[in-house]
Amino acid sequence: MARSAAGKSKHDDVEGQADAAAATNDVSEKMVFVKPAANAIRILKFLVEAGGPTRSVTISRSLGLNASTCFNILRTLVMEEVVEFDPVAKTYSVGVGLTTLVGSLLTEGQRIAAATPQMRDLADRYNITVTLWKRLGVDKIVLIKGVPSPANVRIEMAEGQRLPVLMAATGRVMAPYLGWSRKELKSAFNALRWQTPLTFEAYWDEVEAAKARGWAVDRGYFTRGVQTLAAPVFDRAGEVAFTIVGVMLQGQYEGEALEEIGVALRDAGHRLTSALT
Repeated sequence: MARSAAGKSKHDDVEGQADAAAATNDVSEKMVFVKPAANAIRILKFLVEAGGPTRSVTISRSLGLNASTCFNILRTLVMEEVVEFDPVAKTYSVGVGLTTLVGSLLTEGQRIAAATPQMRDLADRYNITVTLWKRLGVDKIVLIKGVPSPANVRIEMAEGQRLPVLMAATGRVMAPYLGWSRKELKSAFNALRWQTPLTFEAYWDEVEAAKARGWAVDRGYFTRGVQTLAAPVFDRAGEVAFTIVGVMLQGQYEGEALEEIGVALRDAGHRLTSALT
């Protein structure tokens, strides 16, 4: 019996030593420093703090990274959709895909901050003011973010202002998704005051055109001399929760140039779904 107990004790000691060794190995493995991963995180932090599009050479110099290493990490982050690359300006910015990694942990303010670099990119590229509107209740929209045009002559809008949901280019985008009948839409439309007169029939034609192409335009009807383009940002349920809007002087862009901005806003709206909803 004594021999058996001694043998068992020795066996337990061996198992204990093995467990301790395994635990030590686990700790050692956990403490391994993976430099590429650390550099990727440093790059992401830098882009967040930069708050706008940045060239690869600026990032590598600021962080003291090898230029080739920095470029390869950026290219990988672009492939994973957490960083966006502008092939024209050759710049990088935080991608909306990054917000999917943290999901519900983000506040609305943080989500708006994540969307801001895309808004700033559009404002800089086209010299227009870019705004973000949120649906508020049944029949209102509220301006929650504005990025002014870099041009000397520009239109600026105060955050927090509210408008009827059918107003301007945003109204043409929102209208098909409100769940209202044509009669209800016409009744709400007739209560609006446009600076340039507009019939409901003409408005409705523009609503249908906007739904078909994915963006809308208001040519100075809401505010005389001001032209706005809007595109929807859908939530996970397929409803329009926000709109991204380009604001410019009337006549600043026409024809193909205007359509290019509309398409750019539409594409930005698609990307912002993951950031804002």
